[in-house]
Order: sequence, then structure tokens, then C-alpha cells
Amino acid sequence: YKYQPLDHIREYFGEKIGIYFAWLGLYTANLIPAAVVGLLVFMYGVVTMGTNVPAREVCNSAGDFVMCPLCDENIGCAYWNLSDTCTQAKLAYLFDNEGTVFFSVFMSLWAVTFLEYWKRKNASLAHHWDVMDFEEEEERPRPQFAAMAPSMEKNPVTGIKEPHFPDEDRFKRMMAGAVIIIFMMVMVLIFVLGVIMYRVLISIPLFQSVMFRAQASNIANMSGACVNLILIMASGIVYQKIAEKLTEWEMHRTQTEHEDSYTFKVFIFQFVNFYSSIFYIAFFKGRFVGYPGHYNRFFGLRNEACGQGGCLVELAQQLAVIMIGKQVINNAQEIIVPKIKNYLQRREVAKGMEKSSEPARWEEDYQLIENEGLFEEYLEMVIQFGFITIFVAAFPLAPLFALLNNWVEIRLDAHKFVCEVRRSVSERAQDIGVWFNILDALVQLAVISNAFIIAVTSEFLPRLLYKYEKNWNLDGYVNFTLAFSPPGSMSQECRYKEFRDKDGSFSLFYWRLLAIRLGFVILFEHVVFFISRLIDIMVPDIPESLEIKIKRERYLAKQALQDQEHIMAGGLAGVGEEDEGGEDDYTVTTQGQRAATRMDAGNVYLSVPTADV
Repeated sequence: YKYQPLDHIREYFGEKIGIYFAWLGLYTANLIPAAVVGLLVFMYGVVTMGTNVPAREVCNSAGDFVMCPLCDENIGCAYWNLSDTCTQAKLAYLFDNEGTVFFSVFMSLWAVTFLEYWKRKNASLAHHWDVMDFEEEEERPRPQFAAMAPSMEKNPVTGIKEPHFPDEDRFKRMMAGAVIIIFMMVMVLIFVLGVIMYRVLISIPLFQSVMFRAQASNIANMSGACVNLILIMASGIVYQKIAEKLTEWEMHRTQTEHEDSYTFKVFIFQFVNFYSSIFYIAFFKGRFVGYPGHYNRFFGLRNEACGQGGCLVELAQQLAVIMIGKQVINNAQEIIVPKIKNYLQRREVAKGMEKSSEPARWEEDYQLIENEGLFEEYLEMVIQFGFITIFVAAFPLAPLFALLNNWVEIRLDAHKFVCEVRRSVSERAQDIGVWFNILDALVQLAVISNAFIIAVTSEFLPRLLYKYEKNWNLDGYVNFTLAFSPPGSMSQECRYKEFRDKDGSFSLFYWRLLAIRLGFVILFEHVVFFISRLIDIMVPDIPESLEIKIKRERYLAKQALQDQEHIMAGGLAGVGEEDEGGEDDYTVTTQGQRAATRMDAGNVYLSVPTADV
């Protein structure tokens, strides 16, 4: 383990890249406690798996629970025994146990704390690198904007004429771009619908097979997740090209405004792209299935239901495939793609250059590929941040996989910037830009999402209510959760997982559970948001010692300015007296003239020398 040489990174690459590595380093370091707690929660599930009464009842049920066919009888789907899903029932407990609630609260507070400490770290770096007011006072128009702007107008702040583009025209272009963005997001939802239909269609022959019936849901879910991952990666590449053209067309004045607009466009799309299928499994799958004799259909097919292990297991599978698969693909791209590009670049350059035994340094550097900036690096990390916060209730190992990925990522990025791409033009920046606002929004969404996952998707609340009303040891819980098919609806009586009466109407237990679920969501959100707000208040955005230094600097700067004004006023008075009295030499002494102030922490030196007039 080594600390990053942030000052050296800043001196060589500029503040923008320096701030990125500072943020990535702090994020990776903060993942350590999250990964440890997540691993402990998962190990708790492994150790206590043998005490899980519902899983034991499923495994020991033999032929006691004859389940309704998972697809229509008229296409060959057969009745099956609940004991066939023994493995899924055990696996479900690993991701759906009492530790899940604790870990959800912990990760919500962890995310808030991480952002608070990043604000402090960012303030310290911005002050140390003298970029605290860069965006408001110093940033100049983009060269591309200056070249394409239709007119020149006076800047109201600086009073200097500079390229101008009317805000009304920019707004119209942004609205036109928003229509394209919405269209692309609708395309993503159509892809998700296609994946859903794929899972339904592939499940039918698997349910018909005696050999694959027990694992039909797992096979359909895992293969569907792989298909979804391919569609996600492909559509993301296409959309980023479109977003880049749209942002250029909008004509933003500064580089910061341009990057913020591009970032917002791409992230909104990628949010829908990566998370839509996961949201579907977490909150919609299995909610609109119906019951025997009254199944709901879509395009003539029965709506898909959750497996007997519950939707939380399927959610964990989907998360694992998309999150880990994305990380593997991205890391492979960062290793392989630059080398391929470097090889092609060297071949292209070698054609137009004379061969020499010792090429100049600039020739070797020119053979490197062009630096494409930090956007892809930030996007990868922020999408990952969403995985480990929004859906962490379903996959407690997510922070561990994120930590392992980031340990590799930070080294791959360093190697890429130093050895494989050309050194970019040094750019100044005072923070990570709009990415911080996106991270903050993800933290707020994570609290709401985890509350609903625990309340709606998890079996935590149904088990808790059964303990309180029926049996504290959960004896008979499995039988209680299985309803009987309405008379005459099937060729024989069978069971299905719902809290319904024999006529198919919801039982009183269902309505009491629904009230408790809504109450839990409200309580969970209020408690976590309250504690988060306390953390926000208790942890100041700027360290106290730094705040004192900033105030001291401003005070000394004001004093220096006042002393300078006194000197100038005294000098003018002395010149007037010389004209009247003919005296040759005057010495003007003002308060603070012989005082010099040194501020080592901020590397700022203010001094007012003695002035002779």
C-alpha cells in the first residue's frame, strides 16, 4: 500500500487529473470498511444457514406440496414438488436474512459519510492548489465555442468582448436534444421488454423437461442477464457518440459547462440502460402474475413470476452478472484496446517518418495514442457506486467486488496516463464537477430503493409478522405462504406462493402485511435521512483549520490592499508638497509598512516594503 503522489500528479498532468486520482483513492479506501461489513453479513448467512427453518421445511417436504405448473398445462407444463427447489431455498437465505436490514442502513450512512469527507478533501486540495474560485473567476471560453460563435459581445464581468451565443437558441437546441435522449431511453425499455420475453420463452421448454425443471428459473435468469449485458454495452457505445454530437451542437461557453452537459446526458441514459432491468426484477417482476384460472397475460404469454427462492435471489444474480461482467469487460478494454491502438498508431506513423537508429523523444511520444480524457473513468466508477448503494440490500458482496476492481483500476489508469497515451494539455479544475451532484442524487435514491427492496422484495417482513402472529420459530411458515388453487381452475388441486383465500381474493394477512410494508418504508427513510442530515451538520464541508487559514489570507490581503492605498495616497500628497515647497526627499511611513507576513500552510507570502517618495 502506498499513498498517491497527488502533488506530483498535479504538477505533471494538471489539477483536473490530480483531483480524479484523489477522488478515486479516497473512494477505494472508503470501500474497505464497506467490503468488510458486507463480507461479514454474507458469512453470517453461511454460518446460520442450517438454522433456517423455512429452507428445512422446503427440503424435507418431499411430496407434501404439489405446486401448480409454471406455465400453461395445455403446452405440456407439469405439476411439480416444492422440494425440487431445496437448493434455491438455501441460497435465498444467504442474501435474505436479518443482516440485510442492518447492512442497508450501514451502506446508506456510509455513502453520506463518504461524500462529506470527499467535500473536506476536495476543499483542502482546491486551496492547496489555488483553484478554489477557478470556475467563477478565471475560466475562459472553449476554443471550439470561440471558433463557431456567431457574434461578439462584452462580458459583463470582465468588460472584455468575447464570443457569444444566445441563450434562447441554446435552450431550443437543448430541448431538441432532450427528445432524442427520450427516444433512446424508450429503445432501452424495449430491449428490456425483449429480454423479459426471452426469459419467458426460454423457460417454457425448460419447465417441460424433467431434467431442467428444478433449475429452469436459474438458467433463464442467468442467460437473460448475459443477453442484457451485451445489449447494455452495445447501446451505451452508440448513445455516447450521439450525446457527443448533441453537446457540441448546443454551443456551451466554457469547458466545464460543456462537460457537465455531456455528462448529464450520458449518465441519464446509462442510468436507464444499466438499472432498468434491475429495477424491473426488484419491484415489478411477479407482482402482476394473477392466480390459477385468472393469470394475467402479455402478448399471449403468462407474466413471469419469481422463482421459489424469491425475486431477491434473481436480483442478486442479475446484479452479479451485470456489475462483475461490466468490470471484467472494462478492465479488459483498458488493457487490450490501448495496446491495439498503439500498434496501429505506430504503424501509421512509421509510414510517414524516416527510419533512424535513435528516434527523438518527441517522435516516440507522438507514436502514443491521443488522451481521451476522464469521462469514461468517472462514468465507470459512478455506475459502480450506484450498484453498491442502490441495490446493496440484495447483494452484500457488491462492495467487495468493487474494492477488488478499484485496486486494479487505479493502477491501470496510472499506467495508461503515464505510458500509453500522450500527455494531455494541463487543465485546471476545482472539483469533480457535475459528478458530485450525480453521486449525491444516487445516495438519496439508494435510501428509498433499499427501503422498498427490504419491504417489498425481501421475505424479512412476512417472516417477522408471522413470528409475531403465529409462531416465533417459523414452524409451518412455508405452508402458510402457499395458497390453494381455486376449485375447478386446474385439473387437480395445487399450491402457489401468495397470501390468498381459496376463491383467489387476498387474505387479511396480506392487507396487514401491506400496511406494515408501507410503514416500514416510511420509518426506514425517515430514520436514515435524519441520521444522514445529522452527519451532514456535524461534519463541516471545510476543515476548521483550513477555514481559519482562508479567513486569515483574506484579512491579510485586505490589509495589504489598504496599506497600498495609503502609500499611493501619501505619495500623491508628497508630490503636491514638493511642487509647492520645493523639497527634494520625503519618506512616507504607514502602519504595517515594515511588517511582513508569511503563511507557510497556503504557500502565500504577503509583504509591504518601506516606500520612499
